Amino acid sequence: MSEAEEPKGPWPAILTWGAQHEPRMESARLQVAGGRVKAYGRMVAAATPSHPAFSASYDLHTDDAGATKRLSLTVTLAERERQLSIARDEEGMWLVQDHSGQTSREAFDGALDVDVIFSAFFNALPIRRTSVYRTVGETVTLPVVYVRVPDLSVDVSTITYACEPDGIKVHSPVGQTMVTVDADGFILDYPGLATRI
Repeated sequence: MSEAEEPKGPWPAILTWGAQHEPRMESARLQVAGGRVKAYGRMVAAATPSHPAFSASYDLHTDDAGATKRLSLTVTLAERERQLSIARDEEGMWLVQDHSGQTSREAFDGALDVDVIFSAFFNALPIRRTSVYRTVGETVTLPVVYVRVPDLSVDVSTITYACEPDGIKVHSPVGQTMVTVDADGFILDYPGLATRI
């Protein structure tokens, strides 16, 4: 890795985001070494017309290239707690163990990243892994393992990232917006979702 690609740090660090239009926050402790990321975080959300109150804690590990190796996610609602475990094996297949203990093995179109709805942190994974944020004019379209909370449903979605002079245009299943990132590729502002505080 060249000096220009070294993480700016300082690491470890805690990054925190506040939702812009809903009562929701996210905070994550990150350890970054080159492309590798370890993250332990939590989202806390009050009830809204679209979802009940919930908290979601996650533990994520990537490989040296920044591709997701494993994610453990626990969602707590007033009436129950559920867990989800996702891991990518050496063959590029994803092992998904849902809250009932059922395990499935999926290709998810060759996805290397996981995106968790409502999370500002997870949007940084493909942005950092592909380095799309470093070159204006660069565009990447990628499959991602898409996890919806609080119900913990898992499927594959396609997201496009295009680096423009004023940020990164993101086209995802929930819409299109222009995000800004810091020197390490982590989200500063995701309009309609959250802003780093």
